[in-house]
Amino acid sequence: MTQTSHPTVRLKPKANARAIRHGFPWVYDNEMVTDRRTKSLAAGSIAVLQDAERNDIGLVAVTPGSRIMCRMLDRDLNAQIDKDWFAARIGKAFEMRDRLYDQPYYRLIHAEADGLPGVIIDRFGDTAVVQPNAAWADARLDDLVAALVDVTGVQNVLKSASGRARALEGLDDQSGPILGAAPAEPLPVPMNGATYMADLVAGQKTGLFFDQRPNHAFAARLSNGARVLDVFSHVGGFSLAALAGGASQALAVDGSEAALALAEQGAAHMGASERFSTRKGDAFDVLTSLAAEDAKFDVVICDPPAFAPNKQSLEAGLRAYERIARLAAPLVAEGGYLGLCSCSHAAELTRFQGACVRGIGRAGRSAQLIHTGYAGPDHPLMPQLAESGYLKALFFRL
Repeated sequence: MTQTSHPTVRLKPKANARAIRHGFPWVYDNEMVTDRRTKSLAAGSIAVLQDAERNDIGLVAVTPGSRIMCRMLDRDLNAQIDKDWFAARIGKAFEMRDRLYDQPYYRLIHAEADGLPGVIIDRFGDTAVVQPNAAWADARLDDLVAALVDVTGVQNVLKSASGRARALEGLDDQSGPILGAAPAEPLPVPMNGATYMADLVAGQKTGLFFDQRPNHAFAARLSNGARVLDVFSHVGGFSLAALAGGASQALAVDGSEAALALAEQGAAHMGASERFSTRKGDAFDVLTSLAAEDAKFDVVICDPPAFAPNKQSLEAGLRAYERIARLAAPLVAEGGYLGLCSCSHAAELTRFQGACVRGIGRAGRSAQLIHTGYAGPDHPLMPQLAESGYLKALFFRL
């Protein structure tokens, strides 16, 4: 029995306590003894997790109404979840990023993989954007932000409350500055020799996706002198990297006029406007139209949103990935390159690759798989949690 002041919560006899002891960070609601006392705990409460025999396992954050009822915070039952505790976790994460990147533009905290379950922090120079997507972190946001400032020296901290995760935890959707001020205009972010314009106020998620950085770099190596098509481009992820890599021309396709405007600003910032063009529309429709126009490109990249965000949508998602491959492959010139990406953790690599290969085959093309890419090291994978390794990028030569 524990002697700490925290309440206790207990696993059912059939729950997999061994997996939790070996590092799995979540306990689902159907694995817990949910008596009246446990159900009455406030969302975000800290408790001691015990196995069915009442042996202590560690400190967890409890959200009684959530499917993920407990998130492991610390194996030390005497840990104090305060500013110093946050500073220690953020400090470890910062040390690695500071070693890897020569400029302060990266994902600083990648949730469970960096020891802060449900917390995302992206850094943009002296501004950080925090997504506290779990009730325990939202309730301790002051300590988290104070520690963040102490460790990194950032001057502005913004809260991003977008995304469905906060709703699942019963949290508000109010975004805005916590410390300092939000930038008055999009910030230029250098990556792979390109410049991306990040809208930290009205953009998607935290304003920019850092996860594709190594895959942008690989695509840029294929793009010297090439005609490049970037589908689902957002703010010009692959197309601007291709221009930095020497592409003769790049076309960015996206459904968002605001995202394409940011892509155009990035190209202008790079002095590459004459080689860059955009096309607004549904990606499937644009791919079909380009085929009807007999358009050809040396490099085609498709980086769609998550078509399979959960297991229930997996089969439909795989069909969508196959369709993308089938529509994109005819646009690739003989000997050219096709990059296909998935950010769906439910579509694991083998299934995703199978869908892509079927689509390429249905388009009447033969292919070599030349490279498989993942998220950059600022998005570390927690080996025990498959969901933290969501991004796949397959590059084929057709």
